[in-house]
Amino acid sequence: MEAHFEKVQRIADATTLPHAIHYLSSRIEEELALSELTDKLMRGKKQPSSLSPSEKLELWDRLKILGFTKMVVSLWSVTILSLYIRVQVNILGRHLYIDTARGLGSSQLPEDDDFIDRDDQQKFLASVDFLANYGLQALISNIQAAATNVMKGKQLRDFFDTRVLHETVMQILEMFMSMGSSHQWVDFLMPADARLYKLATASGHENTTLSDVTKFDQLMEETRAVLLSAEYSSIVDISFKAAVDVLVDEMSVQSGGSLMTGMPLAKLVPRVIQMGPSLLDEPSKNRFIQVIRNIPEVQLFFTLLYANMST
Repeated sequence: MEAHFEKVQRIADATTLPHAIHYLSSRIEEELALSELTDKLMRGKKQPSSLSPSEKLELWDRLKILGFTKMVVSLWSVTILSLYIRVQVNILGRHLYIDTARGLGSSQLPEDDDFIDRDDQQKFLASVDFLANYGLQALISNIQAAATNVMKGKQLRDFFDTRVLHETVMQILEMFMSMGSSHQWVDFLMPADARLYKLATASGHENTTLSDVTKFDQLMEETRAVLLSAEYSSIVDISFKAAVDVLVDEMSVQSGGSLMTGMPLAKLVPRVIQMGPSLLDEPSKNRFIQVIRNIPEVQLFFTLLYANMST
């Protein structure tokens, strides 16, 4: 069982997570492209007469909000997605281990009702793209609202050091996570009703009806139950704090240490904008994913999730 558990973790790291992160990164770039705003400011710098002072200030304010929005969207996404995929692969891995132990391998009893067939496995793992395909716009809208609320009182001349940056990012995250119901964010990550999602993604030749209940539906419901649990909420909180610590440390290093003593927000905003894409680097070289993966509480949570799955 231990060997199978370790194999499941490697599958998450080497296959499922890289695909999901790469696709999500491209979708965030599509939805939050800031090049038009930065190009206007650059033109205004080269040709001062092309922008009035009020137009420059409006552009900077928009960049301030959208830069922090993009960075927090990326930070939230990489944290939650790396945890969510581990929930998926550990739930599926445990079920497949039990299937094998019971002699329900596909070559033996492919028609057995208790068997999770390959089609359901693939649909289950592919559902990780729900965030990128369906939940991203609502996620961005809600985080932008939180960023606007937090950043509205902060002026471009205000000084930001590592402490202020840490507090600001945490405030945006906490405000977003407290919006709506206590677990509203789960609906950005996965469908409230797996059967409706299955209908929406079914190809034209698939004969799928709302009344069909499959192993895919059961796997999705099991996943949602984990995401709604108090234990998982605790893991999410711990992971967010660790990710924000890494974020502030990375930005401090990139600033050459000047963030330690403080810099005007106007000088920090370009660094915030540059930080967004690096948060969604390929997992094997992504420090955020590696730090989250190695948190002792996170490791214990997934060990227990795999070992204690209902048989």
